[in-house]
Amino acid sequence: QVQLVESGGGLVQAGGSLRLSCAASGSNFSIHRMGWYRQAPGKQRELVAIISSGGFTNYADSVKGRFTISRDNAKNTVYLQMNRLKPEDTAVYYCNLLWGTRDYWGQGTQVTVSS
Repeated sequence: QVQLVESGGGLVQAGGSLRLSCAASGSNFSIHRMGWYRQAPGKQRELVAIISSGGFTNYADSVKGRFTISRDNAKNTVYLQMNRLKPEDTAVYYCNLLWGTRDYWGQGTQVTVSS
């Protein structure tokens, strides 16, 4: 049973930083693609960043240069460092694990950026 537990969300002023963490269990973490997605009120869930088992990364255009995804396979944890946050980054952020063709999701963590 795969479990993903996010932490690190909160309220921050525009221009500030937050670091999200996602601890995974129930799988061979190192072989899976991991990602962060977000969903703002009234909007669809969207990709923020993904990282492959080999460490290759990809980002949404809206966060390039501001966010960094990383993983620590020894700790079964993926991180999202968010810098220069903007009010439009406000959303619930979800951790994602891709196992074959099946997606697993965490419960989400709220990030609120005040102007």
